[in-house]
Amino acid sequence: MSTTTKTVLFLGATGGCGLSALRRSLAAGHTCIALCRTPSKLTDKLASSTPPTGATTNLVLEQGNAHDVDALARCLVQPRASSPHALVDTIVFSIGGAFDMSSFSLDDPAVCEKGITALLAALQRCRDAQSATGRPRLVVISSTGISDAGRDIPLLMVPLYHVMLKTPHKDKKALEKAVMGSAEEWTIVRPSFFTDGPESPKGVRVGVEDPVAGTVESKAVGYTISREDVGKWIFENVVEERPGDARWVKRAVSITS
Repeated sequence: MSTTTKTVLFLGATGGCGLSALRRSLAAGHTCIALCRTPSKLTDKLASSTPPTGATTNLVLEQGNAHDVDALARCLVQPRASSPHALVDTIVFSIGGAFDMSSFSLDDPAVCEKGITALLAALQRCRDAQSATGRPRLVVISSTGISDAGRDIPLLMVPLYHVMLKTPHKDKKALEKAVMGSAEEWTIVRPSFFTDGPESPKGVRVGVEDPVAGTVESKAVGYTISREDVGKWIFENVVEERPGDARWVKRAVSITS
């Protein structure tokens, strides 16, 4: 249980990475808001997780689309704060589309770009229309293979990333551009190629880039990482971030097994 609890908004909580971070946040006692098109899909996944999360008193489920500014604005103000206009403390943005192998594309090729555009607009609306206060920590899941500061993937993975994943990576680039152009306190997480399964007992390796300056502070090149490990890293390093700890603020962090 965390000594300081926060209010965390999850967008894309039914996916592997978001679900992993959500489960850990709930167990730590944080108030977690999850915006889902089908809330029962999330509750079913929580109940069947290992160990089962089940129904929790600190989970606030909201029905809606992460591309809907109205729905997002409804979720951005803390439901249990002493101030009626306090924004959430942290936003975990892990939305994505279903990959179509026949076309090497997504069911929605601009799913991340539309989602982050709507989120930034909703934040501004809350501040303008509701005089909402606070500056949430925003963490978004992007991908390795799209850095402008040098190669961050193994040479053998270059054909896969630059051909097969061309469309999804175009969307991730648009996501990153919007985030970096905002006034929010953001962290971009760039995982290696996703795998299913449990977290690695060896932990993860981390590379750090300042994407605004175009400089690489450290490198970590690898092939894969489990979704479970991505969610764990986000929980431990962003959700549980202590006041004054700015290690990952305005940084792109590549993580790999």
